[in-house]
Amino acid sequence: MMLYDCTAIADRDRGVAAAVEAAKSGELVVMPTDTVYGVGADAFTAHAITQLHHARGSDRRVPPPVLVGSRHTLDGLVYSLPRAARDLADAFWPGALTIIVEHSPSLQWDLGDTGGVIAVRMPLHPVALEVLREVGPMAVTTANKVGSPSPLTAEEAREQLEYSVRVYLEAGPAVDPWPSTVVDVTGDVPRVLRTGSIPVEKLRDVVPDIVEGQA
Repeated sequence: MMLYDCTAIADRDRGVAAAVEAAKSGELVVMPTDTVYGVGADAFTAHAITQLHHARGSDRRVPPPVLVGSRHTLDGLVYSLPRAARDLADAFWPGALTIIVEHSPSLQWDLGDTGGVIAVRMPLHPVALEVLREVGPMAVTTANKVGSPSPLTAEEAREQLEYSVRVYLEAGPAVDPWPSTVVDVTGDVPRVLRTGSIPVEKLRDVVPDIVEGQA
C-alpha cells in the first residue's frame, strides 16, 4: 500500500505511473475526482471488480459506475448513442454528470447485474484523467465502506479501505463534495434520476425535453 502526494510534481508522476500499473495488474487504486474520492479497478478485469466490492462491503450484483478518460471512449461502450447522450456529454464532460446508457452486448466485462445498461462519467480532475487515459474504462465508486462517510481526501479513504487498495493518490480535499447529476437516456425521454452538482435548468438548456424522476 502506497500513498502518493500528487500536489508535488515528482510524486504525482510516480503516483500516476504506480496507479496505472496497479490497475492494469488487476489491483485497486484510490484517486481524486471532481466530486469525492473514488476507488477504482479495470472495468474488464472480473476479479478486480470482485475485489472492489469486497473492499467496500458492497453487493457484487450491483454494477459500479464506469469512468472514462475521453469523450470518445463512450462511443466504444455503446451499441448506439442517443442524441441526448451525445449532446449532454459534449456540454458537460468532463464534469459531474453521469449518463446511464445501454452498453454494447459484445463487451467482455462482468460488472454485475447491469440489465444491459451502465452509468458512465468523465470526471473533471487532471489526475483521474491521466490514469483513465492510460488504463481505459475503470469501474469506480466512492472510496468508502458501505454506510461510512464519503472520503474527501485519499487519507480519509485509506483509513477505511486500508490494505485492500494498492495505490492511493492524494490531491488535497475534494473541491465539490456534491455527487454527480445522473441522467438516464435509455428511454424515449431523458430522465434526471439524481440531482447533483449540475442543476436541471442547465441540463434543459441542452436537452429541453428532459424530465425529473423515475418513469
